[in-house]
Amino acid sequence: MSGEKHGDLVVQGTTISGDDPEILRIALDQAFDYRGDVTILRRDGTEVEGYLFDRRSERTLEASLVRVLPLEPQLGRIEIAYPDIAEIRFTGRDPAAGKTWENWVRRFAEKKLAGEEASIESDRLD
Repeated sequence: MSGEKHGDLVVQGTTISGDDPEILRIALDQAFDYRGDVTILRRDGTEVEGYLFDRRSERTLEASLVRVLPLEPQLGRIEIAYPDIAEIRFTGRDPAAGKTWENWVRRFAEKKLAGEEASIESDRLD
């Protein structure tokens, strides 16, 4: 596994090999929680880049799969079985990274204490 990490969550730039089934399961669970795009390299050499919106982690690796909304919408939703995944890369920026409730409250309080205008509107995600 390479790239940056924040706690248990992977972040943009992380690459995870599909060689270890248990690490792959963990990586795909984290990819499901990731709000940026991922790139999946299949064992046949093809790549799928898009948003991983669903994963089915079954008892066996062969029965488990992920579903991706590819960047090319004309391709429709793509299902990829876990055993077909050679590598997963967290390639897209997570637009909500660092935008937790706790961070928002801290920034709001800092602005108020500094005498600046602080509003309840949220920051843009893009």
